[in-house]
Amino acid sequence: MRYPYGKSILITGASSGIGRAAAELFAGAGYTVWAGSRHCEEGIEQWREGEIRSIPMDVCNEASTRRAVERAVKESGLGIVLNCAGMGIAGPAEDTFEEAIRAQFEVNYFGTLRVNRLVLPYFRAQGKGLVLVMSSVAGRVPLPYQSHYSSSKYALDAYVEALRMEGRPFGIRAALIEPGDTKTGFTAARRMAMPEDSPYRSACEGAVARMAHDEQTGVPASKPAMAAFRLAERENPPVRVTVGAMYQGVMALRRLLPARVFERALAAMYR
Repeated sequence: MRYPYGKSILITGASSGIGRAAAELFAGAGYTVWAGSRHCEEGIEQWREGEIRSIPMDVCNEASTRRAVERAVKESGLGIVLNCAGMGIAGPAEDTFEEAIRAQFEVNYFGTLRVNRLVLPYFRAQGKGLVLVMSSVAGRVPLPYQSHYSSSKYALDAYVEALRMEGRPFGIRAALIEPGDTKTGFTAARRMAMPEDSPYRSACEGAVARMAHDEQTGVPASKPAMAAFRLAERENPPVRVTVGAMYQGVMALRRLLPARVFERALAAMYR
């Protein structure tokens, strides 16, 4: 086992789902894990050679985020940040409520930026650090009635690709993890955000029901968590890791098939 960035990691969205699975995995491997979440009680859990230190942290709040980052740096140093905090909305591209779209970006995109802006100066000063972002297959393959969720993940893709180039001279590395359908509480928490009389309502509800089924029969949260763990062992991680052979195949098909053919096949899955 290798620790090129040291043995201290900050994980956002760590109270459940992929974030919690990652916290347990890293702690079990000897890491000090700062498990940030809006909904947690402060405390320390011992995990074999490591530990999970739960800490209140709302990525949409500058003061809360700053307190968490500064405490982690002061008490254990910090070598890795894994951005898992996220939420999802569903609705048509045309008439999803604007306030819901803004909330989507505030958590998924600006929340990630807020955390990293505070972590990166420390990484730069120490000459090394790893930024991991839990993105989604939807960040490269948008689904019907998930245009705004997909857009938030597309934005993270561009951000991480640029960050890799900017951070490399300072010893900073960055990578994306792209899960597909994963069985977590994300499904139940997804918010429908469209008018009652939307002309798309019936089609949207049908598509989201299919998505929910696929997610709840999908891979466990431990699988994308393991992808993050493997990236943390690499001094030069790739740009992205797509989780699961099926979704790696989907990405390959997107490259090989004509755009219209791929689009029609994808749309047919959610009718």
